Amino acid sequence: MTDEEIIKEVLAGKKELFAEIVKRYQAMVLNICYREKLSQNDAEEIAQTVFVELYKALPRFKFNSKLSTFIYSITCYTRIREFKRQKNIIIEGDNTPIRASENRNIEQEIIYNEQIERLHDAIGKLKYEQRTALVLYTFNDFSYQQIADVMQCSLTKVEALIFRAKKNLRKIIDA
Repeated sequence: MTDEEIIKEVLAGKKELFAEIVKRYQAMVLNICYREKLSQNDAEEIAQTVFVELYKALPRFKFNSKLSTFIYSITCYTRIREFKRQKNIIIEGDNTPIRASENRNIEQEIIYNEQIERLHDAIGKLKYEQRTALVLYTFNDFSYQQIADVMQCSLTKVEALIFRAKKNLRKIIDA
């Protein structure tokens, strides 16, 4: 079944089909949270909140965009609400395994992994909106327009956020 068919069935009363939407998009939501340096517990808690919010919002979804874009939007706003609630968020280490390259020796691999870790730490130090725009653009291959849709802001603001994020990232890394 397509997403649209599932949503129409859920809205018609077959609520058990919503589990299929969760199954299809749970990894995507968790990946967004992990890219933002959240712990597994925090990521799972936010994912649960995202799907509760999605379920409530289904009647408003008009299929003008992809369901994944709608879910990204809910995920970003859920993160923003959580961030504002916590104010001083603690950024935990990224436990994502980095694949070894056959082209690098062990010493090069260690240096590479240290550089990746420094980059993740630097991204974690960016302001929330800058980090969100940069992560969606860099790691999720979103266009500027898609990011503007998800973050519900103008295209100009997205361009400025990504420009500032890159500039601030260079400052953090060079410091």
